Amino acid sequence: MSVSERDLAFYRAWATLLEWLRAEADERAEVDLVKQADFPDYIYRMERPYDLPTIVMNVSLSRADAQPVLMVSASPRHSVFKEVVLHPFDSHVYRRLTLATDGEALVEGKRVFSRELLSHLVDTLVGHAPAPA
Repeated sequence: MSVSERDLAFYRAWATLLEWLRAEADERAEVDLVKQADFPDYIYRMERPYDLPTIVMNVSLSRADAQPVLMVSASPRHSVFKEVVLHPFDSHVYRRLTLATDGEALVEGKRVFSRELLSHLVDTLVGHAPAPA
C-alpha cells in the first residue's frame, strides 16, 4: 500500500512528537515513556518493506508503578482522517492534533502544537505547574 506525501508528512510529524515525548521522559524522574502498540501494518507486514518513519502507534508517559499519566496515539495508515490524540489518563478531556496545512507540524485547530506546549501539559499532569485557567 503506497503512502501519499501528506500522509508521510503526518507520520514524520508524529515521529517528531515521539522524540519530544522521549525527551520529556528522559528529563523527568516521575515518568517513563512506554510503548503500548505498533502500527498493525508493521506487525502484519510479512516480507514487505515498511515505509513509515516509525513503527510506534501508541505510547504512554507512565509513572514508576506503570500507571499511565498521558496516552498518545496516532491514526493507523488505513484511517482516512489522520490525527494524533493526547489523552490525559484520569481525564475525559483530550486533545486532537492534525497536520498543519503547510505539512510541517501538528496543530490543534490552527495553533501549532509545540514542544513547549507538550512540556507544559506534562508539567500539569505530573504536578509541577498550575492547571491553565
